[in-house]
Amino acid sequence: MNIGPIDAIAATAVEMEGATGVRMRIAVGEPQGAPNFVMRVFDVEPGGHTPHHSHDFEHEVFVLAGKGTLVEEDGESSLAPGVVAFVPAGAVHQFRAAAAEGLRFICVVPRG
Repeated sequence: MNIGPIDAIAATAVEMEGATGVRMRIAVGEPQGAPNFVMRVFDVEPGGHTPHHSHDFEHEVFVLAGKGTLVEEDGESSLAPGVVAFVPAGAVHQFRAAAAEGLRFICVVPRG
């Protein structure tokens, strides 16, 4: 087992084109022996956002702190602490933090 505080894990800047003010931590993944999934924690600065993009795998998301918006092809949904979201494989999406405060969320994806 691996147990420890999330803030003890180094955050790396998300360098994808279209990302602004986004950092990511791998909370649980291959180094911890997780065979199937990767749990990532994202911190988005106030007014920042992930790229407007899609993947060939699903995302399961749980908002920990802050406020923001999940932008999808067919509209937008508000994000706040305690909100969960499922992003299907192939869905174009973007996470945007509110201008007044940042956004922190867990995002679980299949490993690989």
